[in-house]
Amino acid sequence: MNYCKALVAAAAAVIVAVPAMAEELTIGFSWNSKTQPLEQAWEDYMMSEAKKQGEAAGVEINWIFNVADGDPSRQASNIEDLITQGVDIVAARAEDAGAINASIRAAKAAGVPFITFDRKSDSVAPTAHVGGDSYDQALTTGVAFADLLAEKGIEGKCIELQGALTDINAVNRSKGWAEIDAARDEISTLTQVPTEWNPELFRSGMANALRANPDANCAFIASDFAITAVQAALEEAGRWAPTGEDGHFWLATQDLLPGAVPLMEGGYIDVSTSYDAFAHSQEMVRVAIAIHKGEDPACSEDGCLAKGRVVTPATLPTTENLWSTTYK
Repeated sequence: MNYCKALVAAAAAVIVAVPAMAEELTIGFSWNSKTQPLEQAWEDYMMSEAKKQGEAAGVEINWIFNVADGDPSRQASNIEDLITQGVDIVAARAEDAGAINASIRAAKAAGVPFITFDRKSDSVAPTAHVGGDSYDQALTTGVAFADLLAEKGIEGKCIELQGALTDINAVNRSKGWAEIDAARDEISTLTQVPTEWNPELFRSGMANALRANPDANCAFIASDFAITAVQAALEEAGRWAPTGEDGHFWLATQDLLPGAVPLMEGGYIDVSTSYDAFAHSQEMVRVAIAIHKGEDPACSEDGCLAKGRVVTPATLPTTENLWSTTYK
């Protein structure tokens, strides 16, 4: 009798020790296009984070990716395919902020949560939006830049190269910079130059601003995707020199994209806050798991926004998971 009881107890112990099966979550992700290193970085980071966060949450995350090649109609068709395949969540980086509204409605009608990624829809609210905190980008860059100028004893007389003012990211970055300008004595903005995100306007705008403001010694650049255009203008004016050399023009940028990394390494760019693909992907996975579990993802009214990281020439070599140093 005791022997039988021992067998039953042992069997029960074995049953208790078997781990519960992870619940499955399939995310259908629609890329508007996939021609830049940033998209591949996002995708790779999302997949690695899905494994890490999924294991911690007891969720096995599967992905279905498709690409619209810059065609809003094709993206709508691709999203419809994902819904038909029975994915648990649809996510999309929209090619067109207006066209994506119909896809959000279609997903909701099918009972499928919808996450917009990086780019918002213009009128129909998704289940959640995940993107970068462009306002915080400018604030953190501005504080670090003001601290640097104070340390060097420099009175910063800056040119602001703005992005397209129809782009909320450009507006937020200009707003953040203006707040730091108002709060810190080390910085004053001499002029604002709209660029419409046109590299030629970055070059000509900087050249014209330098001629009109010969005492300028610094710039805040809304994105360093066109940094070579800014470089050309500074070279023409004899103002292109690395930190520590006479004539150095102090530069604070946004994004720290691959083309800007060598210029920071060389001492030409002094401060930047990353457009952080790693943080965006972490947030995307966190939000998807929360929605799948029926939990509130706890986003602000602007969405679930991931903050970038301040990078300087000193910290660049030790900043981990910085996509622009890995994906060229």
